[in-house]
Amino acid sequence: MSENTAVSKPDARDDAALQPPVDVIEDTSGITLYADLAGVPKDKLHLHVEGDALTIEGEIDLEMPEGMESSHAEVGLARYRRVFTLSKELDASKVAAEFKNGVLKLSIPKAEHAQPRKVQVKVM
Repeated sequence: MSENTAVSKPDARDDAALQPPVDVIEDTSGITLYADLAGVPKDKLHLHVEGDALTIEGEIDLEMPEGMESSHAEVGLARYRRVFTLSKELDASKVAAEFKNGVLKLSIPKAEHAQPRKVQVKVM
């Protein structure tokens, strides 16, 4: 799996966005990806798998309470977006997702052809 850096023509989804920090853990069964999406409600979280591209998108609400004005803001963008290219060894049709306390957990198993297997040896 690698991060997709391809440039495409701009559309509504290509507006400026924060890149959520991620951790990727690989084991013999596949990969587990953890993405920190602080402030994103479940209904504003969108995952897409198209071909070998995995896209994570989320929107946060940065509205100030009425009558208040920000004197300093370190987060000025209201969107998260990150795109990854999935290896051919992963089975993109079996992505499983969990979302809890602002952390997205994706489990992507290895494809059957990439799974370790034992080879039987015949004695002749």
